[in-house]
Amino acid sequence: MSEKEFKEIEKPATQKALALRKRHKGKKPFFRHQESWRYKRVSEAWHKPDGTESKMRKKKKGWPKLVEIGYRGPRVSRKLHPSGYVEVLVNTLDDLDKVDPATQAVRIAHGVGMRKRADISLHAEEKSIHILNPLPKPKPEEEGATEETAKEAEAEAAKEEEAEKAETEGKAEEETAAEEVEETAAEESEEEKES
Repeated sequence: MSEKEFKEIEKPATQKALALRKRHKGKKPFFRHQESWRYKRVSEAWHKPDGTESKMRKKKKGWPKLVEIGYRGPRVSRKLHPSGYVEVLVNTLDDLDKVDPATQAVRIAHGVGMRKRADISLHAEEKSIHILNPLPKPKPEEEGATEETAKEAEAEAAKEEEAEKAETEGKAEEETAAEEVEETAAEESEEEKES
């Protein structure tokens, strides 16, 4: 399913819910770990302050806000995926029958193998169900790319042949040099015997 079709499916109610969630999120403060602004070793990830004298725990003026239930997101937008669909986890093909394509999107469980994942993807496309974690699409190899790889392979083969020729020539030269040394040594030994 293309993104245009996907966006057309979104209903005004879900769009309103997502807009409301975005507005609420804009008002929510950034919750940080106490003293994270003071020490590098303390990460900003939220930890509840529990010190007996903690100003942050006591909610003193000027200290960062604590996480509280009042900051929770609006009920209508809870469990909504950013696309506007409600997420449904799917393990088998039978789970697809329970999905409403107008309001729900499918997330294939991570334990599902490639073969079953492909089957689920095909059936979901037939029923026009959106998949949140689809199979990666194979990249089509371009003609230019295949020509380049063929040229590279030819160049590598030519280099290998040249290297082999150089090795064989080097060995032949070494053998001739060794033979010459042996001949001169033999001649010298003969001269010594004669004298």
